[in-house]
Amino acid sequence: MKHILLVEDDPEITRLLQLHYKEPNYALTATASGADGLEKALTGNYDLVILDLTLPDLEGMEVCKGIRDHKVAGAILILTSKSEEIDKVLALELGADDYVTKPFGVRELMARTKALIRRSEQAPQQMAEPQKEIVVKDLAVDLNLRKASLKGDRLELTPKEFDLLVLLASNPGKAFTRQELLEQVWGYTFSGYEHTVTAHINRLRIKIETNLDQPEYILTSWGIGYRFIG
Repeated sequence: MKHILLVEDDPEITRLLQLHYKEPNYALTATASGADGLEKALTGNYDLVILDLTLPDLEGMEVCKGIRDHKVAGAILILTSKSEEIDKVLALELGADDYVTKPFGVRELMARTKALIRRSEQAPQQMAEPQKEIVVKDLAVDLNLRKASLKGDRLELTPKEFDLLVLLASNPGKAFTRQELLEQVWGYTFSGYEHTVTAHINRLRIKIETNLDQPEYILTSWGIGYRFIG
């Protein structure tokens, strides 16, 4: 069973999602308060947070930022009536993994839910496969278990942070432009969201680099983008 937190103040949408996200596959917890949603996200163990941006007390952007500032690794899906590009860019920069605008189709929402959860968990059939790991200095990335550790301590990475790290570490020495990283990690083929990559790189560096002024793992290729040490 996958545990989902819904932070949404529209009772009709809440009832609709409670109807579809139910046992035996899902356990959905709902709240109409941004502050309560943030508290639940920080103290609970949710596979996914579905988050509205326009909440009566605490803005959804603040909730998203609070979740990521506390290094909670579960996926975040924004569900909102805000369709402006700047809102989407900001949400992704703050650590959201996907963005769906209202009105929405329930089938599409559930498909995206499954995709986000699937990325952040180990597929059962992978347990019997040989362990595949990337080890560089004190950093170890286990591709099968989808976990990374630094000096033996597990890193709390979001699904996108992990995917970004895997792509870079799998291609040591290769410089990627922000647009290339956006296309390969986020699946976006259009420009305008490059700052999302920069924000995720910065958060990833905070988690894996001892000295941000002299990074050991993720290096900047001036005039191009980023590369992993190689």
